[in-house]
Amino acid sequence: MDLEVKEKKKVKVPHVYVIVFFLVLIAAISTWFIPSGEFEYEEINVNGVVRNVAVPGSYKIIPKEETTRAGLIEFMSSFHKGMINNAEVMMLIFIVNGAFALIVKTGAFHAMLGSLLRKLGNKSKIIIPVFFVLFGLGASLFGMNNEYNGLIPIFVGLGTALGYDAMLGFAIIELGRSLGFAAAIMNPFTIVVAQSIAGVPIYSNTPFRIGIFIVFNIIGIYWIFRYARKLEKDPANSLMKDEETMFSFDREELIEYEVTNKHILIFIEMLLALLLIMYGFIKLEWGSIELSGIFLLMGIIAALINGWSPNKIAEEFIEGCRNIVYGALIVGFAGAILVVLKEAQVIDTIVNFMGSSLGRFHPAIAAQGMLFIQTIINFFIPSGSGQAATVIPMMAPIGDLVGVSREITVLAYQMGDGLSNLLWPTCGIVTACGIAGIPIDKWWKFFIPLFGIMYVMQMIIIFIATAVGM
Repeated sequence: MDLEVKEKKKVKVPHVYVIVFFLVLIAAISTWFIPSGEFEYEEINVNGVVRNVAVPGSYKIIPKEETTRAGLIEFMSSFHKGMINNAEVMMLIFIVNGAFALIVKTGAFHAMLGSLLRKLGNKSKIIIPVFFVLFGLGASLFGMNNEYNGLIPIFVGLGTALGYDAMLGFAIIELGRSLGFAAAIMNPFTIVVAQSIAGVPIYSNTPFRIGIFIVFNIIGIYWIFRYARKLEKDPANSLMKDEETMFSFDREELIEYEVTNKHILIFIEMLLALLLIMYGFIKLEWGSIELSGIFLLMGIIAALINGWSPNKIAEEFIEGCRNIVYGALIVGFAGAILVVLKEAQVIDTIVNFMGSSLGRFHPAIAAQGMLFIQTIINFFIPSGSGQAATVIPMMAPIGDLVGVSREITVLAYQMGDGLSNLLWPTCGIVTACGIAGIPIDKWWKFFIPLFGIMYVMQMIIIFIATAVGM
């Protein structure tokens, strides 16, 4: 009997906060063994924007006594510093969820989704590929990324409204935009910056990149429909089955939901607010602070239209914030990883070591090595343009020496950066999960198998690019 119980007992996965804690601990220990160092940086104009770009061959060792190695106090303090450094993002998560909770509680969101389902009827699944491709095009062509954060709650709710779950709705927007980034065609923040620094013609090899975009979209859409079929077969297959969210809707109830004049006014107000957010990000260079402000205003106006008192508004807002503490705090915890590494000044050392290690390999292997290195480096430098400014000046001449073209160097950077944004806890996926109310460990269960498939596909693409002499 005891043996049977042991066989049935599942291995318990550590809590995500425990995982992040040990990642920070590993980073702290590494600061005692990895040499500190830095590149020299110079300001250059990249398509009208002044950027700090690493000078090739300028890396130098810094004496450890001039840096901050992570002792016990530094290690424990790093979590506090991570919270401070990511306070803007954490507040965004709290305010967006608190404000959207107001809208959901008015019933306007239910009415909007119900109306959409009635109009689409049996064709409601068309929403998945249509919006997936649209989000991908925005990211691939124009570099749209944070602009989509305001839409996350809507698509999370849409996933449940379609009869599936929050994960499916979240995947439409998150996979769509991130695979669009990885298969960027004209992204001004990644492709243009990297090509300019590498010294290759802007927008060169566009047809090849369009082909990558199509392949990535086919795989991404397939993965979502695969998950949808699992839920249709048995709702118990949902990765969110044990999670309570504000978007726990019943499809049939939504279809029968009555639309009132108040709901229409709130919907119009939501639409205007979202249009203002898109305009602000594109034209006015808005960021998280402005997004938070518009969402807070949107939630308050919706509550007032619904006839709520100030006290009622405050109570419902706090309830919405309370439900997202898990997702907001993890952003600060994960931020401690970079705090430890930056204070010890070991990030440039890691980048220099990885880049210089490619020089001894055959061009075909070196090209694959570039893809792997870019994927790893994105953990340490989670900014697309920042990574290009640091890594491309070093990778491009190394590629010249081993016979890897600068076009392939840029391609490896673009894909390594784009796909791993959905994986590393130092990247924006933590923020997106926080806004969606989806635990990051649940997302990893959904995404990591796809990551393996997509990484192999990227290797094949790099091989083809090398074979055709891109």
